[in-house]
Amino acid sequence: SKSRPKPATKRIKKAKKLKKQNKVLVIGGGLAGCESAYQLANRGVEVDLIDIKPSKFTSAHKNPNFAELVCSNSLKSKNLDTASGLLKAELELLDSLIIKTAHKHAVEAGGALAVDRDKFSREVTYIIRSTKNINIVCQEQKDININIPTIIATGPLTTDDLADSLKKLISQDYLYFFDAASPIVTAESIDYNSAFWGSRYQKGGDDYLNCPMTKQEYELFYNELINAKTVQLKSFEGKEVFEGCIPIEIMAKRGIDTLRFGPLRPVGLKDDMGKRPYAVVQLRAENREKTLFNLVGFQTNLTFPEQARVFSLIPALKSAQFVRYGVMHRNTFINAPNCVNEFFQLKNYPNIFIAGQLSGVEGYVESVCSGLIAGVNMYKYINGVSMTKVPQETMTGALINYITTPNVNFQPMNANFGILPPLKERIKDKRARFNQYSQRALAKMCEFCQDCDINDKIS
Repeated sequence: SKSRPKPATKRIKKAKKLKKQNKVLVIGGGLAGCESAYQLANRGVEVDLIDIKPSKFTSAHKNPNFAELVCSNSLKSKNLDTASGLLKAELELLDSLIIKTAHKHAVEAGGALAVDRDKFSREVTYIIRSTKNINIVCQEQKDININIPTIIATGPLTTDDLADSLKKLISQDYLYFFDAASPIVTAESIDYNSAFWGSRYQKGGDDYLNCPMTKQEYELFYNELINAKTVQLKSFEGKEVFEGCIPIEIMAKRGIDTLRFGPLRPVGLKDDMGKRPYAVVQLRAENREKTLFNLVGFQTNLTFPEQARVFSLIPALKSAQFVRYGVMHRNTFINAPNCVNEFFQLKNYPNIFIAGQLSGVEGYVESVCSGLIAGVNMYKYINGVSMTKVPQETMTGALINYITTPNVNFQPMNANFGILPPLKERIKDKRARFNQYSQRALAKMCEFCQDCDINDKIS
């Protein structure tokens, strides 16, 4: 069966009172930090949630609310034959605040879970502020007190002072790569005569607006893209790029057809005349009203004027009005295999846990996952009971196993079926194989929730 088991909400709600009250510091009000704080507070733990906003903003943050989505508004696929869909299903079983709220504020995006980012962020903020046991502290945290139980979930833009404090604890250099946000255009500025609605292979209905290009139009766009001016990087930003967020101009320089086999691939799409275009740029709605659209896969480091010039060469975007240009910013993560254990706890400083992208996972849902597990394990840790090891057959457990396994050239990791243990039987059909991975994982996660005390009260 492909049905999803119901989340263990009732078991979690029972776990609010402890014989001994405890207090935890959570640094960072992003996806991971909010999830950690919520899980702890719902288990009766008093939480000080410290966030730098709104008194100060980083270079990528604009919204004063918690759980701001600074890049795409998509949490990727909902389907159980995808790794991201499986991870979300597991988090539903664990009663994730972020996943519940994302579903509540979802916008049409084919088989993906995309959200109205403003409504989503406002709702998470309201819940966090309304949750008993959570105390909000608006200030910049500059240091780490190893005597205080702390979850650090400051994400890819950890401030310099806090990063320096953490660096002293782990006694090694940080790694850096770049995350890139795609541009957003207004719906009214799109030339709909040069576009058509539809999802690849007709999956999910007319949720994407497709902007086709002929061979001549594509070659013009390609040549201008690879020769366009880019932003001069700051001295602290180096040159490393995570493959999952590679800027489109860098991808294009790998070969003229690279984009046509990547974000601009026409396979599975037909225009209103029933013909497959030479190349296609897909636009995805940013909000329910579909007044704004982002260019899917167009993470970029081009200057703002160059973005307007080059992207306007796409016929449907010839008069596009950009409400946000693509930006690149520093992303920071620790060398997790050397620093943390399978509970997201620093090996040498047991009071300190690391969650979110700082821990070495990559992606929105992956960050939520790490925040949830870090929160649950912190709850157990401060109460002096054995912490929880998630089965490796689950996507959650496989991610944790990946970031804690020794790796000479450690890089951040998204959820993917390649990190799961192989199935007992070999299944040639890819979709059938992925579905089998998911069914095994969900069965293991159900057993995990029932057999261990991850959601039970500590007495």
